[in-house]
Amino acid sequence: MSAELWNSAVRVLETNWTGDHMVPSRKLYPHQWSWDAAFIAIGLVYVNPTRAWRDLRSLFEAQWPDGRVPHIVFDPATAEADYFPGPGFWDVPAYGDRPARGSTGIVQPPMHAIAAWEVYRHAAAHGAACGQQARTELEWLYPRLVAQQRYLTTSRNLGGAGLASVVHPWESGLDNSPAWDEAMANVPADLGLLTTYRRRDLAVSDAAHRPTDVDYSRYVGLVLTYRAGGYSDDGLLERHAFAVECPSFNSILASAELALAQIAGELGLAAEARAHRDRAQAITTAIVQRLWNPQTRTFHALDVHTGKLSPARCVSGLMPLMLPDLTAGHVEAIMAEARSDRFGIGELPVPSYDRTAPDFDTQRYWRGPLWVNVNWLLRRGLLVHGFRDEAEDLRTAMVRLVHHNGHFEYFHPVTGEGLGAPTFSWTAALSLDLLADRSVPAYARAG
Repeated sequence: MSAELWNSAVRVLETNWTGDHMVPSRKLYPHQWSWDAAFIAIGLVYVNPTRAWRDLRSLFEAQWPDGRVPHIVFDPATAEADYFPGPGFWDVPAYGDRPARGSTGIVQPPMHAIAAWEVYRHAAAHGAACGQQARTELEWLYPRLVAQQRYLTTSRNLGGAGLASVVHPWESGLDNSPAWDEAMANVPADLGLLTTYRRRDLAVSDAAHRPTDVDYSRYVGLVLTYRAGGYSDDGLLERHAFAVECPSFNSILASAELALAQIAGELGLAAEARAHRDRAQAITTAIVQRLWNPQTRTFHALDVHTGKLSPARCVSGLMPLMLPDLTAGHVEAIMAEARSDRFGIGELPVPSYDRTAPDFDTQRYWRGPLWVNVNWLLRRGLLVHGFRDEAEDLRTAMVRLVHHNGHFEYFHPVTGEGLGAPTFSWTAALSLDLLADRSVPAYARAG
């Protein structure tokens, strides 16, 4: 099984390489996506370290002067009609040495420091030449990764407590998660926008798998509001209807600080390494103070406008397990949630949403299906806190799932059937990592 899965994953990554960057999947996603690039690099390094570095560098070459890393970098060779919402819709002005309309104006979870460290430690093992290249690339990326973190922890600290707010569901990576339902209910839904702006996704994928028209009209409206303000975050709460603190996004934000501490240490920047560790601890504390619900004993998304926690129990609530500074009580509660009927770590990886909820949907995107990338993050959390057996069971379940069903974007949470885009890059790349690396993150809690 291992050799067959490895070879099929390598073929997917070969198919989706453009010469400069990796696309998530040729059919539905013809540009470069931000957190996809991070997950892809983590697996791509095993077969082509040069491409792994190039993919990350290509993304950060599109970084904004304020530090934000756009969630899509547009390929100028792809026609506007081939993807919506495309560069004309986003209408991003020129910045730095980037041409106008070269990217979107929103972000995605900052997985990139984690990826840079993982690529570095594996590339360095490929020999002296790869090790020198890895050092050079790490030195180039480090200040840009720091700038990304600074943007998220300052400009996006809309709640004032040290957590980053997402201002569009797409920024979370968990696009149509039930975690956003209450906050999105306060966003106007103008279905007429879908007459002006035609959805492209429904022409190439099953409508039953994708966000509804009501949701999509709200997505479009939020972009138009943000765009009208020049994508500025100054005074954003007063003029923008959606601002949410997500436990998954902020757990990745804190984990990125831990990865930056490792990178800074490798580069001989001891004081900076300590500062990164301190920031990770501060973000962890803020996650517990603001996103923990003692009644449900799990973490939830917080609507910054209303101060209310979402009632939805989503996979994002399990992601703080990645954080080594989490208390034993919170770790035990996450594990109880993960083992419960709601998520049920077992033969299949965990779904994106509570299996017992009345609106659990086995096919619609982040409202039930299971995804390899968040399960990869959950497995990382299991390793951080010493749950070696369950981490290995989850690894085996993911490997078995992809081997039996293919490198799909996501999977049916009951049958395991592949759903969404086929030949999906992060599924292939993370399969390589699952096959090759069983090590524990260096900052795992000792004992």
